[in-house]
Amino acid sequence: MILHLKQNLIPDVQQAFAELGHHRLRSALTLLGMVFGVGAVIAMIAVSEGGRRQALQMIEGMGVSNIIIESHSPEGESLKDIRKHSAGLSVLDADAISQTLPFIKEWGGVRHIHTWDLFSHEGDTRAPVWAVSPDYLSLSQLRAERGRLLNENDNIHRAPVAVLGNTAAYELFPNGEAIGKLIKINHLWVEVVGVLRDLQLPDGEIQGRQVGGEGSRIYIPLQTGLKRLRVFPMQAELSQLKLKVDAALDPDVAATAVQHLLARRHNGQNDTRMVIPARLLAQQQQTQRIFTIVMSAVAGISLLVGGIGIMNIMLASVMERRSEIGLLRAIGAQQADIVRQFLVETTVIALIGAVVGIMLGVAIAYLIAGFAGWAVAWSLPGITLAVVVCTSIAVGFGVYPALSAAKLDPVTALQSD
Repeated sequence: MILHLKQNLIPDVQQAFAELGHHRLRSALTLLGMVFGVGAVIAMIAVSEGGRRQALQMIEGMGVSNIIIESHSPEGESLKDIRKHSAGLSVLDADAISQTLPFIKEWGGVRHIHTWDLFSHEGDTRAPVWAVSPDYLSLSQLRAERGRLLNENDNIHRAPVAVLGNTAAYELFPNGEAIGKLIKINHLWVEVVGVLRDLQLPDGEIQGRQVGGEGSRIYIPLQTGLKRLRVFPMQAELSQLKLKVDAALDPDVAATAVQHLLARRHNGQNDTRMVIPARLLAQQQQTQRIFTIVMSAVAGISLLVGGIGIMNIMLASVMERRSEIGLLRAIGAQQADIVRQFLVETTVIALIGAVVGIMLGVAIAYLIAGFAGWAVAWSLPGITLAVVVCTSIAVGFGVYPALSAAKLDPVTALQSD
């Protein structure tokens, strides 16, 4: 049976290519609908998948199960009024949270250091300097590529040491190894003890929040930054506090408990704000779904237009080839043979359109990535499904012309010009 089907299909495919070659301009115009439809679908899948993966990478850098508390205070007289009631986010807050709330497993504090001098003997940089507690780097999924990370001993002894992000390391030491060399942060010389692994986390925004940038930062021990570098007295001790929540607990529930505790400790002052990475991810996914639906609708319209174009061309082909159809029926061809021949021609058109559409979609996706700065990624199951759906739509629109050809009266068809 398979051999019989193969023997029938091969001549039909050859006939299909012959028809396409005989009407090249018409065939090219017929293909355009499918090409643009498939191209739009492929580009949409690439951009959508790229956005999804990029957002996931960004959120993983923040920690999906983490809660981030940021110091948030106005300036001037308003800040003075707040400081009468609250000293702002502090290490004592972090200790109180971890000791009071059992679902908080670890915490990492950050103090942003204001810098006016930042250089080595080999180069300089404008990298931000963060004074961090020992657990902060591990909570942020940061690992050492060379050397080591900061530890509790560095923090206790206010050691003049630093860990560099890979970008900062290249800017400060473009000629070679950074480990063991000195950099100057304002008035303080510190030794480089580690360089972070490049996680290739993208810099960007998620729901209006800037994320990423780990590779361009310089990290020093928290107590070194607080005690050995200049800090402004009205500012909070911590700029940011990252909390690791038990994976079994919903981060939203944990955030509510943390917020109530901080409100009591800060006497009701609104000097912190809460960031929940899991919530950011959910919001981003919702935005991505809306984008995908809109793009799918546009691509679907393109495919429908392409399918209608194929139907029109195949109907015109039926009218032109009535004599041929009548002759085939006269020499013994069955209706099923005529239907198969026209469906094979439709399928060949659809597959050629799909192949060219894939190439166009790839080009469009990278063009969008180049101009808009969006990420693209490829999903083989998604692309395969898109091609199958596109081809099915085209073949579906070819069924009516094929049935019309099969139902032609052989005598009437032979008598046509």
